[in-house]
Formats: sequence, structure tokens, C-alpha cells
Amino acid sequence: MLTGKHLVFVGGDRRQLEVIAQITDNDASATLIGFSDLGRTFADTTFAEPSDAIFAQADALVLPVAGMDDDGRVETSFAPHPVELKESHFQAMRPGTFVFTGIAHRALTEWCDRYSLRLVKLMELDEVAILNSIPTAEGAIAIAMQETDITLHGAKTVVLGFGRCGQTLAHKLHAMGAVVHVCASDPRDLARIHERSLVPVSLRHIEHAVHDADIVFNTIPAMVLPAAVLKRMRRDAVIIDIASKPGGTDFRYAERRGIKAILTPSLPGLVAPRTAGRIIAASITRMLADDEEAEFEEEELWI
Repeated sequence: MLTGKHLVFVGGDRRQLEVIAQITDNDASATLIGFSDLGRTFADTTFAEPSDAIFAQADALVLPVAGMDDDGRVETSFAPHPVELKESHFQAMRPGTFVFTGIAHRALTEWCDRYSLRLVKLMELDEVAILNSIPTAEGAIAIAMQETDITLHGAKTVVLGFGRCGQTLAHKLHAMGAVVHVCASDPRDLARIHERSLVPVSLRHIEHAVHDADIVFNTIPAMVLPAAVLKRMRRDAVIIDIASKPGGTDFRYAERRGIKAILTPSLPGLVAPRTAGRIIAASITRMLADDEEAEFEEEELWI
């Protein structure tokens, strides 16, 4: 339970609504910034505009998965304009206050470090990222089924990368009967790919894997599908790039060649926002509760 805790939520999408619902259900109170067009209420919450006084009262600040831009802007689906945060808002928070975000750009990292705030990048935590890979994989597969006129069963699919999302995606494609090639650079990953009855391909030989592929799924946030590789692919192939923006595909050349290439970051927020929100809320709740318990134990030592 989070009784007595006060959280400030700034912006976000439908995932953030589920986080708010779960947090307040655990008896915390909340201030919502950037939710003027929300059209619903939660227990023990207030709507506000950003001010130093509001941030000074926070036990934790919760930013969206996309975080805050380096100009202080936070995107929101529930207000006509983005929220503009200032350095003074972070300066107003008590040292040690949690700042939760999906990813952190330079300004957010610098401000949290400058004012001794505990920055938590949720998408770098295994407990979040592994579970988050499930809706990501399901969403990518759903798009593949929509954008092709063949079954996944028997299709030659290529997964680029064998991280959290790549592993889950490859596993689910294999379970559906697809022929799954996985490109990775680490020899340990290539061995694990083989152990899972998938086809391992060194990333150095990516062109050999994709030249006759029906569907290519990219999970690597780097340019792994440049024009030189795309030129060797079939024109009727489909690329689904789920890496963070700008993805790992030369989309300009893909369009020129007539290859359908789709950039689909933040799939959990689109296809399963309730599930994705619950995953985030569970981690935030755990960390705040663990911190409360640690403080209590420390107080007992001094009694």
C-alpha cells in the first residue's frame, strides 16, 4: 500500500491512466498535470498546472514512457498542448524524490543529478521491459497479419536483434509455425537462438537472412537496414520496425524501392495500454513500498 504518498503525474497516453488508477487504488493521492481534457476522475486526485509548489510536495514524479524532451516538453494525449516543465520544478523537489520515466534524455538526466533526485528509467528494468515485450510482440504480429496476404505459418520471418523484445517475438512467431531466422552479433545469443530451434544468423551477414524474407521485424535501434541491404530484399517483403525512433530502417529508400516498411514504436501503448500501464504501476508501487520499508527499518535502528 502507498498510504500517505503523493505522486505528481505529468502527461502521457492511455498507459498513464492505468498507472494512475492502480496507484490511487493503493491509497496514494495524486496531482495530474496535462490532463485537462481527460473527462474522468480518480479517487483523491486533483488537476493542476505545473508550479514549484506542486513539485515540492511530491514523493514521486511520474513522467510518460517517452519522458521529457530536452526543451522540457512532455507530450500528453489529454490536453491540447504539451506540458512545459522548467528546471525550477525539479529544483523544488526534495532530494531523494523518485522521478519515474520510460526513457531519459539529457536534460532530465542532468536535472535529476543536479538536484539529487532518484531517476528511474523504467524501460531499462528487466521486470518492466521483459513483461512489456509481450504486448510489443503481440502488436507487431497483429500488424504483420494485417499488412500481408499470407499466413505466418510457414512464412520466412527474420527478427533483427535478440534482446528482450527480440526473444519474445521470435518465440511467439515460432509457436505460430513461422520459419524464424534471428540476427544477432553476440556468439552467446547465436548459441541460444540455435538452442531454441531457431535459425541463427550473424548480424554481419544480415543481407543473407533478409534477401528472401516475407517479413522482417527489427528491434535494433540502429541503422541495420540501410539502402545497400534493402536493395537485396524482395519488393513484396514487409518490414515492421519496432525499435525506438527513428528506427533502424532507411524508410526513404524502402519507399523508393516499393518495400512496405512500417515504424511502430510504443506498441504496448497502442495495442494493450491497460496491460502496459499495470506493468509500470506494479514496479512503481514496489519501489515506493520498498523505500518506505527501508526508511522504517532505518528509523528502528536509531530507536
